[in-house]
Amino acid sequence: MRKFIIALFLGFSAMLQAQNTLSGIVTGKNNQPIKGVSVYASELHKGTATDENGKYVFTNLPNGNLKLTFTFVGYGTQNKTINSLQKENTLHVILEETIFQMDEVIVSTAFNKIQSQNVMKVEHESIKQMQRKGTATLIEGLATIPGVSQVSTGTSIGKPVIRGLSGNRVLVYSQGVRMENQQFGDEHGLGLNDSGIESVEVIKGPASLLYGSDALGGVLYFNPEKFADANTFKANFSQKLFSNTLGSNSSLGLKTSTDNWKFLARGSYNTHSDYKIPNGDRVTNTRYNETDFKTGIGYSNAKFSSVLRYNYNKLDLGIPEEGIADQTTSKETGFPRQGVFNHLLSLNNVFFFEKSKLDVDLGYIANDRSEFVDSNVAGLHMKLKTFNYDAKYHLPKIGNVESIFGIQGMHQTNTNSGEEYLIPDASTNDFGVFGTANYEWKKNVFQAGLRFDNRKITSIEHGIAGQEGYFKAIDKSFDSFNASLGYKTNLAEDLTLRLNLASGFRAPNLAELTSNGVHEGTNRYEVGNSDLKTEQNVQTDLNLEYKTDHFEFFANGFYNHINNYIYTSPTGAVMNNNDVFEYIQNNAKLYGGEIGLHFHPHPLDWLHYETSFETVTGKKQNGDFLPLIPANNWNNTIRAEYNIKNWLEDGFATLNLSTTFNQNNVSGFETKSNGYSLVNLGFGGKIKLGKTAFDINLNANNLLDKRYIAHLSRLKTDGIPNIGRNIVFGVNFIL
Repeated sequence: MRKFIIALFLGFSAMLQAQNTLSGIVTGKNNQPIKGVSVYASELHKGTATDENGKYVFTNLPNGNLKLTFTFVGYGTQNKTINSLQKENTLHVILEETIFQMDEVIVSTAFNKIQSQNVMKVEHESIKQMQRKGTATLIEGLATIPGVSQVSTGTSIGKPVIRGLSGNRVLVYSQGVRMENQQFGDEHGLGLNDSGIESVEVIKGPASLLYGSDALGGVLYFNPEKFADANTFKANFSQKLFSNTLGSNSSLGLKTSTDNWKFLARGSYNTHSDYKIPNGDRVTNTRYNETDFKTGIGYSNAKFSSVLRYNYNKLDLGIPEEGIADQTTSKETGFPRQGVFNHLLSLNNVFFFEKSKLDVDLGYIANDRSEFVDSNVAGLHMKLKTFNYDAKYHLPKIGNVESIFGIQGMHQTNTNSGEEYLIPDASTNDFGVFGTANYEWKKNVFQAGLRFDNRKITSIEHGIAGQEGYFKAIDKSFDSFNASLGYKTNLAEDLTLRLNLASGFRAPNLAELTSNGVHEGTNRYEVGNSDLKTEQNVQTDLNLEYKTDHFEFFANGFYNHINNYIYTSPTGAVMNNNDVFEYIQNNAKLYGGEIGLHFHPHPLDWLHYETSFETVTGKKQNGDFLPLIPANNWNNTIRAEYNIKNWLEDGFATLNLSTTFNQNNVSGFETKSNGYSLVNLGFGGKIKLGKTAFDINLNANNLLDKRYIAHLSRLKTDGIPNIGRNIVFGVNFIL
């Protein structure tokens, strides 16, 4: 079967003749060739590996410049750029042994630099590293990154919070496409499964220059799984088991590639019972089931690269409203519950010219969300359809100056078919145009950009004026100019300074403009305000990094001023047994940062100590605190890395202590939260038994079964604790 699939793809690509080729040998410092080094050209979605002689070969390469990444476990990543490719090219690479993490290429920023060259500090984390921490969901893994936390509803629903901003203020990108899934609701999660995702990049701060409206607080950019190396076929099966929720997560994937064609497919199923708190009780109806399927096909030659991907995600989520009631281990959701179907189709095309290129991303998202109160007839049924386009032209490089000109837009429609309406039928149209430039000289980099955006929102009148559920028609247009300035320099050989000043904006969403009724997700009667203005912010970021062979240190500080910050405020009235909240605006500010270090003592090459502290404070103009601001957190990890003879490779053992402090800085309708400390253990690695190899990991999260309530838990108002001890076992077989 494997030979047949490879032969089929070879038959298509054999009709095409190579234009430019590149080859070389990868060695260590002792001139010994290194077998198995991954060599990857991200723009072409094309990879290969070195043979026993350390040799690699690429064919059908485009004219112009080519960026390559060389990676191998235990060695430092090498990122190389070949300028003005000829018909035949040679590039030899020497890798050096290292103990720190790889210097990854950052895709979410404009010029796709490696992190050490990037003007903006971007956090990069692989899904594999997050899974080693034993997290049950993607959002739980994200919350382990300094500066990132989550608003959670049990274990099934989580919304990312970046430096105190969440909801529509944080953009999520998957497959190069902006995710749109009714994210205005507190009880609406990401709708993404970590299977088939390679890594995540986190921009902590305004990114409207590249992404337009709603990137006021930051961006989560998920990089999809890479295709197989050229002329190979790969398949794997992974299984994770969770003791607390009696949960299971299964995933099966296969992929194959030739020099030109590539294909992959991955399916996964995730199922969990109600989660258990430390006293042994289960929180009723926090169970959920998830089905996810991803596939992709790509083609590249000397003129262009094209990748088409599709993701189907189905969620069956219980909504916990009764607290700790019926005790069961059933995985069949009760009422009320949500049913969410999400289709994501993306097409990425890169056209290569002599000294420039055009990058075009097209995306279509269909989000179907239903809520079932007491029967299988949906009381609330919303369909959100979104078409996105993004085109960036990389102009020819002039000296040390790189520049990009781009346009971006979105057409979106929302329709209701249930009896209950949260928002009216409406359409949204975005259009933006921007330009940015990057200038390097010696050890300095300067980056600047300017952008204009327009968002137009129109809605249809619904209901009877003066009654609950009435939405008047609106026709609103919002404009915004935004700019970004950044500077990076090496103050010393191992000391890097980054300073960024950027503005961002967010147009008010439909819920904020039109709400008129009980929002079950927040247990209150919400009243919208059609006179709301655009949120506009300016943020200053300072990043300092010091890195040697055995010691890393970083310090990030930020100050974020937001004009016309939108939030809900109680009116004192009561309707339908719910307190009435209305949307209002006020200027606000947020400030804080993250600090941390990574120590690797010599000659104890197997030992690592990592620590980080994060803090954020959010205030309104009158001095009152903003709601939903995460508590300060101090995270400490001791990690050992080891190999055992010929049967265990890439072994690891971790001891983690995460301390969350009291949160006393709360808004008028919030309550204070007590601090807590959680102990987590983990170990695993790659086991080799003859010709069979598989990865395992075993984690014990909240090992001491600590009873705690997170400040950003939506179950906090009912006094319901977060999840207790959870043992997670995972295994991944290479088939």
